[in-house]
Amino acid sequence: MTRTRLVHPVAWWAWAIGLAWCAMRTENILLLVAIIAVTGFVVNARRARAAWGNAYRLLLLFAAVSIVFTVVLQVILGTRVPGHVLFTLPRWDLPSWTAGLSVGGPVTGEAVLNSFTAGLRLAALMACFGAGNSLAHPGRLLKLVPAALYELGVAVVVALTLIPQLTESIGRVRNAQRLRGRSIAGFAGLRSLLVPVLSEALERAIAVAASMDSRGYGRRAAVPAGLRRTINALLLLGLCAALTGSYFVIDPGGDHAAGVLTLVAGTALAVGAGLAAGRQVRRTVFRKDPWGAPEWLIVCALLVAVGCYLIGNPNPDPSGVLQWPSLPVVPFLGTVIAAVPGLPTHLSPEADSAPVALGARA
Repeated sequence: MTRTRLVHPVAWWAWAIGLAWCAMRTENILLLVAIIAVTGFVVNARRARAAWGNAYRLLLLFAAVSIVFTVVLQVILGTRVPGHVLFTLPRWDLPSWTAGLSVGGPVTGEAVLNSFTAGLRLAALMACFGAGNSLAHPGRLLKLVPAALYELGVAVVVALTLIPQLTESIGRVRNAQRLRGRSIAGFAGLRSLLVPVLSEALERAIAVAASMDSRGYGRRAAVPAGLRRTINALLLLGLCAALTGSYFVIDPGGDHAAGVLTLVAGTALAVGAGLAAGRQVRRTVFRKDPWGAPEWLIVCALLVAVGCYLIGNPNPDPSGVLQWPSLPVVPFLGTVIAAVPGLPTHLSPEADSAPVALGARA
């Protein structure tokens, strides 16, 4: 007998972050549109059957607004790029310290294209972030955070759950207002929506704080204060060394050998101090998320996509040139392969009220 199970949240978030990295590597409009289409396809097939599963739709709306806002801002206030003039607005030059910004002036097709590409890249990043929220609730990541970084993990997870919780609140409030026969469109509907959503957010924050306090959040084992401070200092030193080493590795003019050495030493020190600090925190896990074939399928699809972006040239055209963009074959194939986790399987989407499973176990 088989039953569906939840896919490991790390697999989904690694997939989303990998696609976001691919979006940052390219300025090609066709590739950016393909990335957004792939996230939409996978989310539509595998998103959670819950209110927070609609986070992708909300982020996609924000993405569309960001594209329009970027283009309009470039037309009204921006650097005047030479090229094919589309129209001219009354111009007002700003002070020299604004690095060439002006209000109005000639609007060229090259400037509009650059702003549209920048807005589309931001939209692709929002789509990837929304896909991660819709496929795996960030709260599931909290129990996977190392014990030494539990407090930091709580802060990060609280920040990541903003969009899912906002989506849930908006859905509940809109349904309640619709049942009461109140208007939910226009400015009046928006005004009647904000107050209940903010009030519910405050009530949820108080409830979460009370729940954490009742569960003894922050309990620590009996460890001498001097040893605790030493471990924390070593952990901070290791993280700083790893960050410094990463900078020297990325910087083309830096000492790569010293950067690699500093990165390895800092990582080892941070891992050792983290393991030692983890023994100070008493934390239990009710049920662990398994890692099996579905997770490996997602990771393999991601690695193939990232490899295609590394091997191929994701920017074959010169930036800011008015021409139809050419399609880089290798990166495009990698983007298509990233959609493999959304392909139909033998599982029924309605088999579980939780997020749709990609695999099964006995």
